[in-house]
Amino acid sequence: MDTLEYISITWRDALDIAFVTLLFYQVMIVIKGTRAVSAIYGLLLLIAVFAFSEYFGFYTLHWILQQFLSSFFLLVVILFQDDIRRGLSNMGARSFFKKRKIEDQFLDEVISAAVNMSKRKVGALMVLENHVPLGDVAQRGVVVDAAVSKELLVTIFQMKSPLHDGAVILRRGRVAAAGCILPLAVGEQDRPEYGTRHRAALGITEETDAIAVVVSEERAEITVAVNGRLTSNLDRIRLKRVLRNLLER
Repeated sequence: MDTLEYISITWRDALDIAFVTLLFYQVMIVIKGTRAVSAIYGLLLLIAVFAFSEYFGFYTLHWILQQFLSSFFLLVVILFQDDIRRGLSNMGARSFFKKRKIEDQFLDEVISAAVNMSKRKVGALMVLENHVPLGDVAQRGVVVDAAVSKELLVTIFQMKSPLHDGAVILRRGRVAAAGCILPLAVGEQDRPEYGTRHRAALGITEETDAIAVVVSEERAEITVAVNGRLTSNLDRIRLKRVLRNLLER
């Protein structure tokens, strides 16, 4: 108790603690549900082994881990470069003071197109831009710049359409581009239920905060990809609820 009498916390200390807490909270939000969590557990295990080796006098093991962990910050940047880039992009693009309102007509057109193509087993991949701009992805496709409509989306993904194999980028209620090539997620090749469209949906949502809607031509199934994770077997009602919740954050 006597020691506590000498502890003095000023408003600067309290503000410093608050900023650090907020920083760690934002980091946890960014890495939640990603592969970075497993890497963090691995780093924590190495740190625990490092402390263990020092306590019990395992000098060789301690020296090796000391050399390895001496470049800790560089190691973190190398391991989490994709997550760091994505987190910084989200922070720079996100509006903290204004909550977006998504028009029902926009969602209804996208959902109607997805349901229509699902019933007819027509494959499709529609990417809804969120906070992070997808201009570089749109530039790799064919510029459309037209209002979103069920008819337009269904036409683009017809088998005889030259654009049906690529993705459609939807931005601010408009079809920005079609026939876009997306980065493919790695590590999904051994899962036969995931075709190229699903891997592309996972890839773009791992690198950005976009939301991807996939229609499977084999299973006539509607799937939403976000943050590198898939939610499948969506009907019209569930699809609208999922998209609205994700887009209005």
